[in-house]
Amino acid sequence: MKTRELTKMSLCITLSCISAYISFPLPFTPAMITAQTIIINLTALILTPKKSFIVVLGYILLGAFGLPVFSGGGSGFGKIFGPTGGFILGFLAIAPIMSYLKGKNNSFKRYLAITIFVGIPILYIFGAVFMCLVLKITLISALGLAVVPFVFGDICKCFVGSYLAVKLNNVLYTSVKSQQF
Repeated sequence: MKTRELTKMSLCITLSCISAYISFPLPFTPAMITAQTIIINLTALILTPKKSFIVVLGYILLGAFGLPVFSGGGSGFGKIFGPTGGFILGFLAIAPIMSYLKGKNNSFKRYLAITIFVGIPILYIFGAVFMCLVLKITLISALGLAVVPFVFGDICKCFVGSYLAVKLNNVLYTSVKSQQF
């Protein structure tokens, strides 16, 4: 990989770590509102599927081995296998899928559709099922704790992530193109 690509990947890992600290707990659920959805969407939309997978895996490994990079400053395997661990593992699934589906064109509408109709539902499935298993609750209860309170905010974060991705892709593509001449 070129230095430019490694730098983009490193910045995406860094932004993932920082976005976990932009978090707000809700009193009725173990899940928090975070900025992670924006960054995971952004990562998927500016990197290739393989690179986005490596970025999210790197982020998860940093947290698994003790760096406080998960929501609210959490870390360790206990956080990964806790009630909200499904979201962490879901990031690993959705980043390469969204990256693959984004296509070659830098399209806000396509990015938005992919993040809202593919990424978020898959993430919610991971989060809700994991919460069911860990807390030993029904799927309906898990949906009430892990999905319903977050739908509106996550859709808004999809707008932000898609917008930023279009702008960054324009800048990155333009700078790469100008370096070739």
